Amino acid sequence: LMSAAGVWGGLVQPGDSLRLSCAISGRPSSSYALAWFRQAPGKERDFVAAIKWSGGSRLHADSVKGRFTISKDTARNTVFLQMNSLKPEDTAVYFCAARTSWYAGAWSEGVMDYWGKGTQVTVSS
Repeated sequence: LMSAAGVWGGLVQPGDSLRLSCAISGRPSSSYALAWFRQAPGKERDFVAAIKWSGGSRLHADSVKGRFTISKDTARNTVFLQMNSLKPEDTAVYFCAARTSWYAGAWSEGVMDYWGKGTQVTVSS
């Protein structure tokens, strides 16, 4: 259903920016929610951001608020994650995921229905 790719490659320096894109095969229903998660080595997969496929609902984790922005291009069936002011602690494998409806509770790995392949992001000087 989904595949994720880093547009500019996965190795950046602290303070740099990077935009991830996730291509979605088929056309999601308007009720769908798309999200980004990340998983650092030895840690759980954490929620990063989510966006409703139709409408303006959007949510970002506190750890990335003000630095990362999730967006969508419904004409291209693509979801983006713009990451600015990257820090070494942002180093992780980033995954895009989908859910058949928006979720009003705490977003977690277990509430998602579909997953794309991860892409490595490494922030290091």
